[in-house]
Amino acid sequence: MDEHFRAYTFVDRITSIEDGMRIRGAYAIPADLALFPLPLLAESVGQLAAWAAMAAVNFERRPVAGIAGGIDLLAPAKPGETLELQAELESVDREAVAYGGTALVNGNPVIRLEHCVGPMLPMEEFEDPQIARNRFALLRENGAEPGTFRGLPAISGTRTSGEIGKWLRATLDVPEAAPFFADHFPRRPVFPGTLLMHINLQLVTALANEIPRPANGTPWMVRRVSDVKLRAFIAPGEALELEVRLTEQTENSASMSVKIQKGTKTIGGARIFLAPQEPVLPARRGGSGGRIDRP
Repeated sequence: MDEHFRAYTFVDRITSIEDGMRIRGAYAIPADLALFPLPLLAESVGQLAAWAAMAAVNFERRPVAGIAGGIDLLAPAKPGETLELQAELESVDREAVAYGGTALVNGNPVIRLEHCVGPMLPMEEFEDPQIARNRFALLRENGAEPGTFRGLPAISGTRTSGEIGKWLRATLDVPEAAPFFADHFPRRPVFPGTLLMHINLQLVTALANEIPRPANGTPWMVRRVSDVKLRAFIAPGEALELEVRLTEQTENSASMSVKIQKGTKTIGGARIFLAPQEPVLPARRGGSGGRIDRP
């Protein structure tokens, strides 16, 4: 089965475009998935912005990779829920696009992207421009068939060294073939940066589990990813080395750095900020009407 627009595509419908710079859309997370990882929320917003950027240059160029100033991870989105997507292009031309955006569920933000920049490269190197135009028209008219995403393959970093609670290193062997390459991209497969973020956040969580818990006793949760940079394409079959280091910790906050290397060259990195998971409090009895009150 052709996996194009099925294996790593997270916009089902474009509901409006204003002045070519403000775009809104939606994505229905398949209900039968076990999980929809937070980095895929960022991918969904980024893909919506990409449609506006590609349309602005008549699908002659497309954004690929780049940097993100900040990504706020506000809440999870569950299988079966529908993402309300919105993005605004700060600028776009044939060289680069700058944008920000948000995904919401039932009107509540679940992720926010700020000051993202992607280089605009020739569309024909990555996919057929006419196929992209046709897909854009479908998304604006009737919308695409929902529920085609079947989940991520089992890819993770293998821990190789480190110091408990301080730092760790891991290797990542990018698969030679995987369904998501049909979407990212048909003519020139590139390992998705958001999938790399997902793997890095797994390693961050592993290191966070080795440090003392916050003052309230709950686990650490990733709340913000900033200074995200990816300076090179990652092709199928390449080997990467990932490093995560604890850079600061207080009773109620922690920060970590992430470094991505290909051979001896550093090709990317990010800063990760963690905060306590908010405890689930029982509703107070009497007069609260079932509301959950905070002490």
